[in-house]
Order: sequence, then structure tokens, then C-alpha cells
Amino acid sequence: MRLSWRRSSNAEDRFEKWIAQQHQRRVLAGETTPSGPCPDNAFLRDLARRSPQIALSDPRIDHAASCPTCMNRLLALREDLRSRRQRVVVAAAVTACAIIAIAFVVGRYAMERTPSVGNTLAVSQTVNLWDAGTVRGEQPGQLQAVSLPAALIKLTIVLPRHSAPGQYLVAITRDQNGNGAVAEGLASTGVNGGQQQIVADIDLRNARAGQYFLSTTHEQDQAAYYYPLQIK
Repeated sequence: MRLSWRRSSNAEDRFEKWIAQQHQRRVLAGETTPSGPCPDNAFLRDLARRSPQIALSDPRIDHAASCPTCMNRLLALREDLRSRRQRVVVAAAVTACAIIAIAFVVGRYAMERTPSVGNTLAVSQTVNLWDAGTVRGEQPGQLQAVSLPAALIKLTIVLPRHSAPGQYLVAITRDQNGNGAVAEGLASTGVNGGQQQIVADIDLRNARAGQYFLSTTHEQDQAAYYYPLQIK
């Protein structure tokens, strides 16, 4: 049996929230005795995301629910997911407002012209991740000989196999933890030859040459996938 996240009434929500708070207080105070070893971070991350792939019979759930160490880790992971979700929502809202404003002021003619900023034409680049390994967090995926110029780029990304459709936040960062973002862009998926792909405008004109990471974050998953990248 898999985890099922059902909707309940307001009264039930308040009652269940109160029970959860009391249990959480007891766990964090060390008043419970967990059984078995602590699960790894990957399991706790999936549990924080309420992954439907976790079975209710999994003994690691009982441990995490009664272990102060795991409980603290779960709370931190949920706060991180909430923060990422808010950043994507805000970025999407800002982008939507910008698009509406541009359409209103410039009109259809400007929208059909070749994208340019400061009389600089965008350079079309493609990054093919179809066969790339995708791992979350601190370890980069496998990306062979991929580099981008320090320019205004219309970046087409062929997403890895089995990628979910929807909106993605594309970022170029200095490390695989999402720190030091030098450029970001939002894009929605499209299908080309049976492959999911996105197209985002990325401004790397002020980026220095060197090693960076390309990350993609789905609007619902909120888990960033990182790939090594060189700016030349």
C-alpha cells in the first residue's frame, strides 16, 4: 500500500494538525524510542516530498516518525522544499507580468522579431540531456563536453528520458548546491521527436569563463538536477 494524501474537512485538518504538533513535540523532546537504524537522506527527502512510491508498511516510516534526529532532518527538508516552491512561484509571476507588459507596450510586431537586448542578438545553443544521468543534490550528473559562450543565449535543453512535462526553472550556478546563480530563466516543455524539451533565454554576458553547473527544477517536483557546465 502506498502513501495516500487525502483531503479532509477544516475541522479534521485542525484536529490532525494538533495531534501532529503534540507528537512532534514529544519526538523532538526525546520522549519516544525509535526502532531500527536511521534511513538515508534519499528516503527522508522522498518522505518530505510525500512521494507516492513510499509504502505505508515501510518500517523506516515508523523510525523517522519517532526519531528526533530524523524528525529534525525532515523539518529542514520540508522548509527547503517550501522555500524552493515559493521562489519558483514568484519567478513565474514576475515572468508572466513581464510578458504581459511587453506584449501591451511593444505589440505583436516586436514579439515576432528576433530576440535582442541592447542590440545584441541571442545565440542559439542546444544542450542534449536525453542520455545524461540525473542525480539530485550534491553530486553532478554525467554531461559530456558541454560548454556555453558568455553571451545572450536562447538555450534549448533536451530533457532526460522520462522527464515530466510542465514548467521548469533553468539556472546557471557556481556549485551543485544552487549557490551563486549567474543566470535564470523559466520555460515550459514541448515535444520534439518524442523528446521533452524546453527553450529559455539565458543572459551569460557578464559571466566569467570557468566551471559552472546547469540546473533544472520542475514546478511540482521542486528537486533540482545539476549538470557540470563550462562557460567559455
